[in-house]
Amino acid sequence: MPEFGYSLQNYDPDRMARASGRDLRVSWKKAVEVCRFIKGRKLSQARELLERVLRKEIMIPFTRFRKKRAHHGSINGHPSGGYPIRVVREVLKILRNVEANAESKGLDVEKLVIIHAAAHKGMVIRKYIPRAFGRATPYNQQLVHIEIAVKEEG
Repeated sequence: MPEFGYSLQNYDPDRMARASGRDLRVSWKKAVEVCRFIKGRKLSQARELLERVLRKEIMIPFTRFRKKRAHHGSINGHPSGGYPIRVVREVLKILRNVEANAESKGLDVEKLVIIHAAAHKGMVIRKYIPRAFGRATPYNQQLVHIEIAVKEEG
């Protein structure tokens, strides 16, 4: 089993639970925006909001990576946003995993607050597209690590 660490500092195993998704084939930039969107929210509220994003009822506001993105009026105070469906599906899996980890530790699921949500770049997979006359065009796929930690508040 590979060993990997978390970027979370001051982890208290008695009051916190954590989970991560490793080597995910999603966009790193969109993963950063989704993590920023759910951080600081209650676990149940974050799951409900992300399920609404899957149904395309609300948008994820894009605050940092928003060049060449369309402006939408439906986002609270943010000019641009989108529906990063693949990232949201992976984050929902990690949220279910962190909830199960918290239950196994005996934490109250109703009081869990997301205190840490981060997306980190993983390894790069190099691929090639075959072209005419025996040439090939390389392209890269950036893998992403997403980690989420929750804390029992109250």
